[in-house]
Amino acid sequence: MTSLPVLTLIAAVSADGFISTGTGVPWDLPRDKEHFRRTTRGQWLILGRRTYEEMIGWFEDRHPLVLTRDSSFLPTVGETVASVDAALQLAAAYGAKELFDCGGGGAFAAAMPCADRLILTHVDSTLGSGVPFPKVNPAEWRQTSRQDFPADASHAQALYFATYERLHPTA
Repeated sequence: MTSLPVLTLIAAVSADGFISTGTGVPWDLPRDKEHFRRTTRGQWLILGRRTYEEMIGWFEDRHPLVLTRDSSFLPTVGETVASVDAALQLAAAYGAKELFDCGGGGAFAAAMPCADRLILTHVDSTLGSGVPFPKVNPAEWRQTSRQDFPADASHAQALYFATYERLHPTA
């Protein structure tokens, strides 16, 4: 029996819990973009169709799995899957050790119940509304690392990278 890969959600989240105001990433944070690229390089990704379409050009050394209910959708790179479980099974069949969920809101909500790890960029900004990231229940998650960065000439907002591990694994 092949073991399933670790399921990691990776996102930039505002101080009030949103990942977007509706389309795209609402910040220009070069440090976060580099962090995302470095973390996901060579990895398997799962993402919703709209997020996939917004990220065209980012997949040169990644294997995207597009989570969609539209079985006629054919991505130019990667494959489609109908569920998070199907994505985990497919990635496992190819020997992937980790599957990164890159959003958007629907993909994060679908994956959160079975996620093993969260890699979040906490952005010192409030959006007020938009696409929420699922609530991170402190009774279920333990922060294992944190790296802070102040605002600077290239970053209008301060931010910090944090990794969280699920306290009681889902499997």
